Formats: sequence, C-alpha cells, structure tokens
Amino acid sequence: MQLEFLGTGAGSPGKFRNVTSVALKLLDESNEVWLFDCGEATQHQILKTNIKPRKIDKIFITHLHGDHIFGLPGFLSSRSNQGGSEELTIFGPTGIKDFVMTSLRISESKLSYRIKFVEIAQEGVLFEDQNYIVNVAELDHRIKSYGFRVKEKDHSGELLVDKLKELAIPSGPIYGQIKQGKEVTLDDGRVINGQDFIGKPQPGRVVTVLGDTRQTPNIELLAKDADALVHESTFGKQEGSLARNYYHSTNIQAAKIAKQANARQLLLTHISARYTGKLSKQLESDAKEIFSNSKVVRDFDIIDIPLP
Repeated sequence: MQLEFLGTGAGSPGKFRNVTSVALKLLDESNEVWLFDCGEATQHQILKTNIKPRKIDKIFITHLHGDHIFGLPGFLSSRSNQGGSEELTIFGPTGIKDFVMTSLRISESKLSYRIKFVEIAQEGVLFEDQNYIVNVAELDHRIKSYGFRVKEKDHSGELLVDKLKELAIPSGPIYGQIKQGKEVTLDDGRVINGQDFIGKPQPGRVVTVLGDTRQTPNIELLAKDADALVHESTFGKQEGSLARNYYHSTNIQAAKIAKQANARQLLLTHISARYTGKLSKQLESDAKEIFSNSKVVRDFDIIDIPLP
C-alpha cells in the first residue's frame, strides 16, 4: 500500500506544485489504484509515474472546487483512449455527475467503459468490499467538502507451521484446509480444529484523506489511529485567522489533530504557492515541533504504508 502524490498545490498550478490529486496504490493488495481528487493536468502528472490509468477504478472527489475536479474530463477520456474498458466508479458531492456528463456531452467524448456515480447523501459507510471499508464525513469548507477514511480489513493470521510439525502433521494439501480454519480428520484418526493452528489476525491499515477544511470534530473521527493522515496545510503558523476566514487549515492545526487522533504520520499537502524553498521547510519544521512524524509532501512523493 502506497500513497503517490500527483499534485500538492493549492488553488492554481505553480512551477513546483500541480493542483490536488493523490493516488492510493493497492497493487499488491488488490491490483487496483484509487484516485483522490483530480485537479487540472492530473493525467499529465500520471504520465511521469508508473501508474496505468486503466488500473484506476475508483475516484473519490472531496469537493467541487476547480482545483480538485478540472482534470476529470481529460483523464476520463484518456483512460478510454489508452485501453481502459473496466467500469470506473466516481464518489463525490452532489453535482459531480452533472459536471462530468456535461463535459463529456458538450465535447462529444465517447468512453469505452461505464461510469458509475455515487453522490454522497449522508455520512457513514460509503463503500465496502471484501478488502476495504470506506467511511465519509463532512468537513467545514465554503462548499460541501468531505474527508474519507479507508480501512483495510484485518488480514487472517498466519498458519502456525511449527505447531503443526510438533504434532507430526505432515505438510501437503491438508495445510490449506487447516489454514481455512476447518475441522480436519487426519489419516491416523486424529481430529484437529484448524482454528487452533492460526495466529492472531493482523490489523489492516487506515488511510485518511481530507478535502479542504477548517478545523472540525469530524477530522479527529476520520483520523483516529490512522497509519497516514493526508491533511491540507494552505496556511502557516501565524495565519490562523486567515485560515479560518478562508475555510482552510494551518500546519499547526493539522499537527495538533494528528497528535490528538494518534495518527502514525501526517502528510501535509494543498500548499500555497507562496511556500517554496525555505518557507516550505519551515512549514514542516513548525509542524514537527508538535507532531514529530510530519512531512510536507511534494509532487511525485511516494509514501509507503507498511503493515503494523
């Protein structure tokens, strides 16, 4: 599981940062990639990575400001042109379907795959399959803005092979049945319960990705015990009043919430263009004074999220 940042800037593209988009790469786990937001020129950024557009089968849109959605029509068309044929699901605020379909209709763009739209109607579970559960909660921005909590389901425990060998249980297909927790009768007549030979389940990972927001209690709920918290940092240490007036957050606010939520790492993004060079490093160092595992991410940074 990895996060790859395709755009880390706020508002408008800059020389060093494109506008917002981050990919959650689940290639080893489920052979798919999820995209969170799709700012202008996201498809150009993808060309500089190893991400294959056809692998992206889910897009989560935090809110409908242009720097988070203007790249969608182009990406969707290119995905079709590059051989994408599998259904793609777009999750987002009410209006995302209208935006996408209007853009495709007016440009007479034909796609080779079906788009399924899930417009967010309420907080809570947004999506669930055999591997993941995604919760959504509303944030505090000038328009509807959401945060997403991706919880990987627990991994089954490892087969306790040494314990099996101690009981002289020979290896072979029977190990597969035991690994499934089944009750198995051995050739010598012994009956064993597979559950007795499986270790404790391994907890799944949690990734929290937030849209633009002022500080609100829902952030801590979404970020609780997260292995990675992706939080906007449009403003710096001395700009708390500006952040509130413009419905954004500071690096210090993000660091405090990461600490309160017991997150394992804080990834600061949505960085204003005025923060470059030393100023960007200062954003990070100020945040680290409160939450040591803080990082101001840059375009194309890849963050590994290992199993605990």
